[in-house]
Amino acid sequence: MDWIIEYKLLLLIPLISAVVGWVTNYLAVKMMFYPINFIGLKAPYLGWQGLIPQKAREMAEISVDLVLGRLLSVQELASRLESKKITEAIERRLYQVLKKIINDIMRESAPNVWAALPAQGKALVYARVKADIPNVIENMVHDFQHNVGEILNIKELVVEYLSAHPTLINEIFLTAGNKEFPFIIRSGFYFGFLLGLPTMVLWYFFQDWWILPVGGLLVGYLTNWIALKIIFEPKNPIKIGPFLIQGMFLKRQHEVAEVYSNLIEKKLMNSENIIKAVLHGSGSEQLIELIELHVNDAIERYVSIAQPYFGLSIGSKNFFKMQELASKRIYESSEKYLLYMHEYADGALNIGEDLRAKMQALTPEEFEGVLRPAYQQDEWKLIVIGALLGGIAGILQVVYLFMPI
Repeated sequence: MDWIIEYKLLLLIPLISAVVGWVTNYLAVKMMFYPINFIGLKAPYLGWQGLIPQKAREMAEISVDLVLGRLLSVQELASRLESKKITEAIERRLYQVLKKIINDIMRESAPNVWAALPAQGKALVYARVKADIPNVIENMVHDFQHNVGEILNIKELVVEYLSAHPTLINEIFLTAGNKEFPFIIRSGFYFGFLLGLPTMVLWYFFQDWWILPVGGLLVGYLTNWIALKIIFEPKNPIKIGPFLIQGMFLKRQHEVAEVYSNLIEKKLMNSENIIKAVLHGSGSEQLIELIELHVNDAIERYVSIAQPYFGLSIGSKNFFKMQELASKRIYESSEKYLLYMHEYADGALNIGEDLRAKMQALTPEEFEGVLRPAYQQDEWKLIVIGALLGGIAGILQVVYLFMPI
């Protein structure tokens, strides 16, 4: 009966190797993305943070350089916006905002003049402002389109947003690799079993204590390494008889492009985030200058309606103060009326469709950059950790399965 027990224990080696391969690959995938925030003690480096969240800014920079920055042109995107459609979307709310701004500014810069102005005069100013809205919007959109490169920086938008939202960069990578990551985990079991067979044979003949730990170490190392290779190699399809061999991820280029572009459009490069980047990004100073230019021009036209009454009563000092306040208030209130153009802008920009088509046209080498950065820089850490865990499992095999009590 002893030999039966011995053989049963011997057969456990490839099965345990399979479990070790599965566990190490599972942990490797999880450790890439979780935890979002560092857990442990940073000083002696006793802790862990997911590799992707840990380098969210760096990963975002790589992604935008390899994909978004090259495929999306701000000039091309801005040219798709029509001033007439924007006017239709925001005109009503913009007029309400402007009416309040006019009242507030006149009370601050020329309270006596505004109080003395008859209701018909105020109504005339309001009517003139309302009638002039399409003209002002058209001129501003035209100038924005010609200066959008200075006002909107796509790289800055993507990097800053993803750095502040590490869960989204996790979601992007997990969504793009929604078939590859489960494969890495499953393959650990199969490769672990196959790699456990030679370990079983060696143990049968030699039974040296170091065989199982070394075998476990190799299983943990090779299962991760092989899985990564299968996902990305070969880059270009190779025909072997009736079979077409290509890296799993690269073979799914059209499918991944669809999923990736939809996620980017809905959660990252949507009109809400773009408008916030325009208003508060590094190019906001140029935007403010553009607003001041058109607001000052419009105010001069509106004030001329009430001439010579305004000219005699307001004075140049208050007039310039009025212009300055108007530009400031319109800029500060911009999100109140621009939010009404989100639906139109998302449809007009059509970022998802555009990005999908361009991603599908990338070469395999270029397309690899969509997901590969998630592995490339720190994959050695995952492989080493897998190897260490495999070695520990091998030691436990020796202690609990084969050493006499």
